[in-house]
This record gives sequence, C-alpha cells and structure tokens, in this order.
Amino acid sequence: MKPKPPRTVDVYDTTLRDGSQTTGVNFSLQDKIDITLKLDEIGIHYIEGGSPPSNPKDMEYFQRIGDYDLSARVAAFGSTMHKDSAPDSDQGLRAILDSGTECATIFGKSWDFHVKTVLRTSERRNLEMIEESVRYLREQGLEVIFDAEHFYDGYKANPEYALSTIEAAERGGAQVMVLCDTNGGCLPGEVGEITAKAGEAVSTKLGFHGHNDSGCAVANTIESVLSGAQHVQGTINGIGERCGNTDLCVLLPNIEHKLKVGTVMRDRRREERLFKLKEASEYLYEIMNMRRDLHQPYVGDLAFSHKGGMHADAVSKHPHSYEHIDPALVGNARSMSVSELSGKASIVSKAKEFGFDLDKSDERTASILRRVKSMEARGYHLLNADATVYLLMSEEMGILRETFDVLEWRTLSSTDREGKGFSEATVKVKVGEEIIHTIAEGDGPVNAQDLALRKALRPFFPQIEAVELINYKVTVINMEGTASAVEVFVEFDADSKRWSTVGVSENVLEASKIALVHGYRYFLQLNGNQ
Repeated sequence: MKPKPPRTVDVYDTTLRDGSQTTGVNFSLQDKIDITLKLDEIGIHYIEGGSPPSNPKDMEYFQRIGDYDLSARVAAFGSTMHKDSAPDSDQGLRAILDSGTECATIFGKSWDFHVKTVLRTSERRNLEMIEESVRYLREQGLEVIFDAEHFYDGYKANPEYALSTIEAAERGGAQVMVLCDTNGGCLPGEVGEITAKAGEAVSTKLGFHGHNDSGCAVANTIESVLSGAQHVQGTINGIGERCGNTDLCVLLPNIEHKLKVGTVMRDRRREERLFKLKEASEYLYEIMNMRRDLHQPYVGDLAFSHKGGMHADAVSKHPHSYEHIDPALVGNARSMSVSELSGKASIVSKAKEFGFDLDKSDERTASILRRVKSMEARGYHLLNADATVYLLMSEEMGILRETFDVLEWRTLSSTDREGKGFSEATVKVKVGEEIIHTIAEGDGPVNAQDLALRKALRPFFPQIEAVELINYKVTVINMEGTASAVEVFVEFDADSKRWSTVGVSENVLEASKIALVHGYRYFLQLNGNQ
C-alpha cells in the first residue's frame, strides 16, 4: 500500500545550478544574486546557489551571498569524493567547506551501470565514497542532502544496489535522500512504486528531483509526494538542460491547491507567496532575455485567456465554468481574446479590461465585433495584439483622440556590388495643422521607417523617446508566392510596460508601417498628446 501523502513538503530550487545548464543561458554573478533575492522573496526554502568545486564564479557567489539576510538556506552542490581520495583531502569537498555554506547537496551514483562505466570503480567502493563523504561534511557541521543520481534507472536495473546507496547515505548522516530521475524517462506509475520501496528501506526524509525528457517531470514529482516524498526539487519555468526540470511554477500551485499539501517555507501564508509566482516567472524570463511561454500553465499570459464566444460568455457568468482555479491565486489575471470566434461577451469583457463601458445590447459592441471579424478575414490575428484592439475599440466608440496622421511614406533599399546595404525612409506626417517632412537612414528598411517616424514626431511628442521596439516578426498569411499577404507583429516597451500591434498587407513595408503607427498611437493615447 502507498504511504499517506505528507502534510507539508520542503521546496528546493535549483535554477541557479541545474537551470543554468540550459543551452543559451549563462547567469552572471549579479544575475545569480538577483535571482536568489527573488526566490527568497517568494519563500523558497532551499536555494541551490551553484557548485563551488566547478568554477570561481560560484565560489564568489557564496562569499557574497552571505552579506544578505535571507530566510532561505543556500545550498552548495558537489559530488562525493573521488574514488582515489580520502574525504579530508578531497578537493571537491574542501571547496564546499571553503564556500562557507551551511548546507551541502552531494550527488552520488546509484546505478551500478554508472559505477562501472563512468566512475570505473567497484560497487563496494562507491558505497564507501557515499557514506564517508556525507559523514565528513556532517562532522564539519553542515546539513547534508544526498542526491541519488539515476536512482530510478538504477532501481529498475538492480533494485538491491540502488537501495544500498541511499542506505549508505543514511549511515553517513544525510538528512534528506533525494531520488533522481536524472534521464527524465520515467512515468508516474514507476515513480510512485519505486519511491514507496525507497521509503521502506530508509527512515530519512525522501525527496524527488525530476527532469522532463518524457514530459512527465511535474506529474512524476506529484506522484513522488503521493508516495511519501517530503522534499521536492525543480526550477522556475522548468529551465534545465535538454528538456528541462520540474517547473516549480506549475508544481507549487498543484501541490498547494490540488493536493492540499503545504510547503514548509518561511513564516507567511502560502497563498501570499503564490500571489507572486507569475512575477517570479516573468522576472526570470527577463534575466535570461528569453521569450515567455504564453501558454505556460498557471503563470502564462494566456493561461486564463478565453477566445471562443461560448467560452467567454460562460466565464462572464461564472469563472469556474472554464477555469480550474482563480488566476489571482498565482498572480495571474483572466483575459478575453477577440477574434473571428468572438461573440459579444468577448467584446464586452475585453472592453472592461481596457476600462471601457460596453454591454451586449450596445450597438457599438456589434459594430466592433463586425470589424474584428472583417479584419481577421483579411489575415489579422488579434490574439496577442491588444494595442491594435484598443485603438479599434476607441475609434468605434468615438473616443480616439487625434495624435498624428501619416500622409506619405517612401522607403528605398539598395545593395552595392560588395553586398553593403543602404536603406532610407521618407515620411510626411501631420500633427494638428502642421505638416512635417523628414528623412532617415537605418539598418534595413523597417528600421529606417521607424527612425523617420520618430524623428518627425519627437518635437511634438518628446515622450516617445521612452519607447523601444523589442520584437519584430513577419508571418506569411496566404501562400501565393511573391504576391503573398503578410502579417507584421511588432512588440514595444516603455518603462517596463509592453504592448503589441499587427499590420497586414501584400507589401511587407506597408504592413510594417501600419504596425509601427498603431504602436506609437497607442502609446500616445495612454500618455497624453504633449
């Protein structure tokens, strides 16, 4: 029989170590400190800061992080001693002690295949390395967490030996025994069964560390908790090498709100911590300079977005009809997307997001819906272009303020014999009764367009200096060779606020112009004319 799930679990974050092994991610020392402070803010119990034996940056991190008053325990990561070393002379264990940490996470081999082919030592010597390494660090006053690497694969190959490795760590004094699905290939049923067997072999607290190579990291972690694990490991946004690690942004609300199992964090109500979960997710994406996963469960921008007309209508009557939890519990918010599938309920809900007062019986609602469907029929996709939708609604409601009009636009692009490109844009803009004619060169035709428009608007609207273009994407709508229509998506940022627009045309520069103009008009609608 399975053991009863625990009342609480410890949460251990390994974003700074295992997460940093994500291809393309390289945290600076300051990044690591900033992320640590954010993790401490949301109440993570253990933060794995890095591996002092592996590089000087991690050693410096441990020296500097001691200057901060943290509620979390910061753990240093390393391996058991070398097969030819004694614990008191092992360089890796010495580096962990020199870091000044109070908590060490030591990994050791639990798969006999690895013992023979990777360590190239005997099974008996591997058990000695585990027990003696753990005991040595414990004797130096450290809390020790033992990561049984490849435990599930090792158990499936040789159950007796896999169990003997965690028994050795227990004899050495390890306080937590973390069972690792290092290759990420296990399924929940296997995890549950093997975790329960491990719980029968040792009395020490069990933990779970999962990778997502089979897409089951979160499910496997949940299964481990249901099978007695009281310690779970993962990363913010599930970052990690290959397919990543258990996503704590998904795991934590599942444990809290679905399993009703508490997490042993610092002294505050767990709901208050989870309110900041989306903020922490977005913060890490910013640090990594990585695009957010809009569909990420719980914390993605579209996790509680409703597009279909019937869904939107039902949610407006009762959120529980199409939402499994209140999005506010994880710091997220409900949103309504307007599209050709929208009904009046979607238009009304989206209008409320913008602060507009509409209802289903309002003729303007029907007019907006007709226009949305007409635009999508021409190739517009408005799902992620709220700024374009805002302008559309403002215009139909008669509240769109005059800012500027583009009267003429010309863009030249050429390449010389050496392949060097040249782009120049000319724009004629009307602001009030004044007409401005400007010209600008840029790194490509779209950049030249943007610079010419900004140059024309800057004397009238100096606040546009704060606006940055952070994303530009072209999508072919209909495959008709060189005559295909395209949609241009542009994302803007000003003072940490983002908005997006779209433009559609058979001419990619015309589509770009539409999206650019909408982006600046939206900014000026919200930030005054002067």
